[in-house]
Amino acid sequence: MRFKLSTLSLSVVLALAGITSLQVLAADTAPATADASKANLPGGLKFVRNVEGIDEYSLPNGLRLLLVPDASKPTTTVNITYHVGSRYENYGETGMAHLLEHLMFKGSKAHPRLWEEMSQRGVNFNGTTWLDRTNYYETFAAKPETLAWAIAMEADRMVNSRISGEDLKTEFSVVRNEMEMNENNSTTMLIERITSAAYQWHNYGKSTIGARTDVENVNIPRLQAFWRKYYQPDNATLVVAGAFDAQQVLGLVAKEFGKIPRPARVIETTYTLDPAQDGERDVTVRRTGDSQVVAALYHTVPAAHPDYAATEALALILGDTPNGRLYKALVESKKAADVFSWAANMEEPGFLMLGASLRTEQNAAAAKQILLDVTENLTKQPITEAELARAKAKLESNQSQVYNDPEKFAVALSDNLGNGDWRLFFLFRDRVRALTLADVQRVANTWIKASNRTSGSFLPAAQPVRAPAPAKVDVAEQIKTFKPGKALAQAENFVTTPENIDKRTLKGRLGDGMQYALLPKTTRGSTVVLSMQIHTGTVDSLKGKSGAAELAAAMLSRGAGKLSHQQFTEELDKLKTKLQISGGATGVIITAETEKSSLPRVLDLLRDALREPTFSAQEFSQLVTQNLAQLEEERKDPQAIAVDIVRKQINTWPADDPRYYPSADEKVAQLKAAKVEDAKQFWQNYYGGQHAEVSLVGDFDPAELRLLLQARFGDWKAKEAYQRVPKPYQAVKAQALDQITPDKANAFYFASMNMPLSDSHPDYPALTMANYLLGGAANSRIIERIRQKDGVSYGGGSYLNASSIDDNASFVAFALFAPQNRTKLETGMLEEINRAAKEGFTTAEVSDGKKSLLQKLQLARSQDNQLAGELSNNLYLGRSIQFDAEIEKKIAALTPAQVNAALAKYLSYDKLVTGVAGDFK
Repeated sequence: MRFKLSTLSLSVVLALAGITSLQVLAADTAPATADASKANLPGGLKFVRNVEGIDEYSLPNGLRLLLVPDASKPTTTVNITYHVGSRYENYGETGMAHLLEHLMFKGSKAHPRLWEEMSQRGVNFNGTTWLDRTNYYETFAAKPETLAWAIAMEADRMVNSRISGEDLKTEFSVVRNEMEMNENNSTTMLIERITSAAYQWHNYGKSTIGARTDVENVNIPRLQAFWRKYYQPDNATLVVAGAFDAQQVLGLVAKEFGKIPRPARVIETTYTLDPAQDGERDVTVRRTGDSQVVAALYHTVPAAHPDYAATEALALILGDTPNGRLYKALVESKKAADVFSWAANMEEPGFLMLGASLRTEQNAAAAKQILLDVTENLTKQPITEAELARAKAKLESNQSQVYNDPEKFAVALSDNLGNGDWRLFFLFRDRVRALTLADVQRVANTWIKASNRTSGSFLPAAQPVRAPAPAKVDVAEQIKTFKPGKALAQAENFVTTPENIDKRTLKGRLGDGMQYALLPKTTRGSTVVLSMQIHTGTVDSLKGKSGAAELAAAMLSRGAGKLSHQQFTEELDKLKTKLQISGGATGVIITAETEKSSLPRVLDLLRDALREPTFSAQEFSQLVTQNLAQLEEERKDPQAIAVDIVRKQINTWPADDPRYYPSADEKVAQLKAAKVEDAKQFWQNYYGGQHAEVSLVGDFDPAELRLLLQARFGDWKAKEAYQRVPKPYQAVKAQALDQITPDKANAFYFASMNMPLSDSHPDYPALTMANYLLGGAANSRIIERIRQKDGVSYGGGSYLNASSIDDNASFVAFALFAPQNRTKLETGMLEEINRAAKEGFTTAEVSDGKKSLLQKLQLARSQDNQLAGELSNNLYLGRSIQFDAEIEKKIAALTPAQVNAALAKYLSYDKLVTGVAGDFK
């Protein structure tokens, strides 16, 4: 499940993640000037239109095809969107669209073991269900054979999926596990209850995941009928994005999808709409947890409506951090820890939601009243030009970052298809650019009214003031006003082999000693990514400074140079730039994504953040409050607790050592005692460029860039000496730990152990392969057992993390599960880990696993942000990308005997420290 949002927190996105549309293009015709290459198309394909570099086609059976070419990265994304979501579910069918999403991965006639096939090809895949649509997508290294497989697979599972009772039995527990996972999040639950109260008749008031009783009692014939009705070519749009041969795709689509007949059935148009809300509504959710949440919802317009862009702007003007009115009224005054907003983009009338998260000691009633007063006072305190300019800059920046990434763009088109037409993506962009102050103020005055609000109590009124009843929009009429802009220039076909990367990378040092690696290449949208790491202190000098170090890093972008936190953030939005700075006692990590034209100014801002942060006492207080609120929530969260108790056991360093792992309670104590002077002192003494690395990948002039880096960081030196803090192997006694988390519907399992090897150790390639087969691949032993066979977990697996310097690695296994399934979950993990360690893997498993893992490793190098991070880390290690190539050669040459011997040498269940947290009473 998934939705678009303005500023809603990431934790809520993951919890709610999980959008179908009416066909509005039946009368479309191709432009009169269609080029000759689009004539004589195979299999009855018809060219419909080209919009900003995107070609649209249709098949006689109704399937729509969008080709989104981008050769800048050697990856391809295949996405198919079905115009069906929870809005189409009838009485007793809630959750059916989402349940089908799960079952579509169980296999089809030609692909009986679909997860295994995807894993063998190194495919990144997922499916999402929302109110208006369902989509499935695969991203993989650009290979004609993989592309052919993906298109054939999607065509086969469209009509030949195995929607069976046997699969349904195992998937029931998995879906319930996902449902219970959502119930652990206080913000998620409040949003679900508010939405349910806001919609009296419309299905937008029902959660996409469905009612528990519907999910548990659905029968196969009814589910199959739902699938046959909506999973048909005339109700689907296929998107192929990235690097591909267009003629190959057209031929494959005509061959694989063209043979599916157009169904005779008719999909009825939905017509249920809510009347105008006639008074305030209020809901209260009482559940265990430390953090408080207040929120308010106002009915608004569909995503295709001309006023939707103004609704998105309102979400930012009110709910953005740190520039929004609610942030200033609630967070800066210490009435709340954080704020969020969500302008729901839906095919039928949606809503604007605004909310705030609070710590335990903060007054929820007072915060709620401030939220309502600020939100509903826009008529008395009108929106300003400066607020609108900030909101427009952020909206354009967000959309630009999606458009410049073919994988994200392919998936983002699903939302717009669900809203009625994929071209709404561009129409929204144009409407944002055309927004005026009068537009936004009018929309605020129309919809933000007490009688249109769901958050307070119902209060009868003699003469209620009501917003107009929301209405549908004729999307085709709206699209007539759209004029396509200029398509982005296509980037080079960059080859991501280690040899080519090393050949194209320019390395050197600045005057202060900072190392740099520059990889210039043309990119879609002229994007550039930056990765920088700064190393600080020594074992002795860093003692007792971990808390101050983390806060120092977090303060760098909360005001720098002559810019306040608000101004600094506003400047980044104007530059369409994403900047992230994080760190601790031993160093700082900086990442940035921007465009070529903005790069000089972004480097100015980065210089100010690193060399002239303001360390405002007010900002520091807000940071501490936000961190405390997050920690207080984690102290009741099973996942955080399970990880906490295991890592505390494995980490044996003294409490003042920079390598020490503090518990959540210890972190809270540190934060309550934190002083801004200590954080500032740490920055002044330990930050400098002589022990730092920076890398940039993307569209830039390397000679010019080197001068820019030298001017900003060439004379920057830290006062304190630096010597790497070693992290040697520590043997830890195995034990089983658990902790009760009352009233939590989900539980978490976490297990770990240390191993004496680095990534240069001869056993490392074999152990990497063994872990991949055990719990890293989509069809790994652990996933096959706990999800596919036992059906007790929504997600789990294992991973191996090895140092590049010290002979020290850690193995981790984990899983989500319902508390009542604890015994079955732990038995499954124990049996699969020990079976792999004692019996090993088969020749077929190792052969398929090697192909899959190598493709995933190659795919990772095509992501510019990951590549930039690796380049900067390699500078520190004195390596080149050739090190990866050597590892991959060793993996390719592995025998089953080597893999099995490595696993048996290092791993068994009785060596693990295990931790489980949940409500087991």
